[in-house]
Parts: sequence; C-alpha cells; structure tokens
Amino acid sequence: MSGARSFIEKWRGLLGVGVASAVAYRGEFLVWILTTNLPLIMMALWTTVAAEGPVGRFGQRGFVAYFLGALLVRFLSGSWVVWQLTWDIREGGLGPRLLKPMHPFAYYAGENLAQIPLRLLVSVPLVLALVVGVGPAALGHDYRQWLLLPVLLLGAWLVLYTAMLVVASLALFVDSALAVWELWMAVGYVLSGYLMPFELLPAPLRRVAWWLPWRVTLALPLETLLGLCSVRESLAGLALQLVWVTVFGAAALALWRRGMRRFAAFGG
Repeated sequence: MSGARSFIEKWRGLLGVGVASAVAYRGEFLVWILTTNLPLIMMALWTTVAAEGPVGRFGQRGFVAYFLGALLVRFLSGSWVVWQLTWDIREGGLGPRLLKPMHPFAYYAGENLAQIPLRLLVSVPLVLALVVGVGPAALGHDYRQWLLLPVLLLGAWLVLYTAMLVVASLALFVDSALAVWELWMAVGYVLSGYLMPFELLPAPLRRVAWWLPWRVTLALPLETLLGLCSVRESLAGLALQLVWVTVFGAAALALWRRGMRRFAAFGG
C-alpha cells in the first residue's frame, strides 16, 4: 500500500513539473500546433477532387470532417519524445535524469502527458468546427464508440511514444537516429491515413497496412470518431494497439539496457 502511495505521489509531482514546463514553453507548443497544417492542405486538395463527385464514400463534407478529425487526433495523441531524448543523449542532459528515482522513460511520459490540458484547449475550436461547420451527422452516433475513443487515443499515444523510445534509444549507438524517425514519418503519412482516408488505399496495400503500427496511431481513432468503422473493428484495433505497445516497449527497454552499458563505459 505504501509503495502504491509513493508511486502515485511521484507521478503527481512529475505531472506537476510537466504542466509547469508546458506552460513555460507554451510558445514552442503553439509553434508546433501552427506547423501541423498538412491535413488542411490535403483537405483542400481532396475537397477539390470531390467537387466532381464522391470518392468512395467521401464527398466534400466527408473530406472536411475527415481532415479536421485527423488534426484533432494528431493534437491529442502526438508526442515528441524522440527529439527530447535524442537531444538529451547527445547534449548531456540524460545524466541528471539517470540520478532520479524513476526510470527516464517515466519522466518523459509524465512531461508528455502533462501537456494534455493545453492540447484539449487547442482542440476545442476543431471540435466546434466539426459540429458547427460540418454537422453532427459527420460524427459517429454509437455511444460504445464514444466510450472507446479516449482509450483508443491513449493507445495511439502509447504506440507513438514507445516507437519513439525505440528510435531515440538508437542514439546511444548511432548519430543518425532521427533519420530513422524521418523514415517512420514518411511511411506513416501514407499508411496512417494522414494524407488520405485509409480505406482509399489500394486493396493489397490496405490489407498489409491494417496490421502495421501506423494505422492504429491515426486512422483507427479517427474512424471511430467519425463512425466509419464498427465497434468490433474498433476493439480489434485496440487489441492491435496493445500488441504494438508491448513489442515497442520491450524493444525500447532492451535497447536502453544495452545502451546504458555503452553509455557508462564511455563515461556518459
């Protein structure tokens, strides 16, 4: 009982520090928000295409709802720990974190999760745009999917977070770890549903991409939000999120342990 209380107190303090940091660096946070505009560009492109007729089951209003929803999901589930951790490894900021009583992965998680209030604040205009500009009909109407949505958003964040930890841990071995993440993002733009609705991918590619981690970080919660998939499909996606979090989490810890031996050997 005392151990659980101690753990809760540590996390409470960690989240408090994270909130203070998020407020202190709110300018950088707003810059990140303002530069996340690719879905708006794709919305303009696809609505122009749909002016001549629906593409699949997406008309112009459907594309507007889809890409506004994509922005919303990205705001709520995004993380930038790969840049934080890589920077700390290369610039010496990791050393002080290793002296703290919790694993560095937990500290980075706390800092990321503490930004949720600001993310929710930024998301309000998007929700209003979806409801007022597109109409409530653009959203899903099954209450079970609304109950699943926060869980799927958390799962999307965890998949991204653990995948970033894997890539950032490579910085303990190589100088070009961020190049690996750039490759991840390049593939993810297509396979996550970020550039186009996932269901518009060619059927052979879509069948393969269904099992890959990118879909569950964006298309899955987005389709649940808009009611484009069934409850059963949402639950299947949630199970796949758990699989990828387990795989990436185990890989990140294995790389970290091995990298720490190297880090200590070189006097890090």
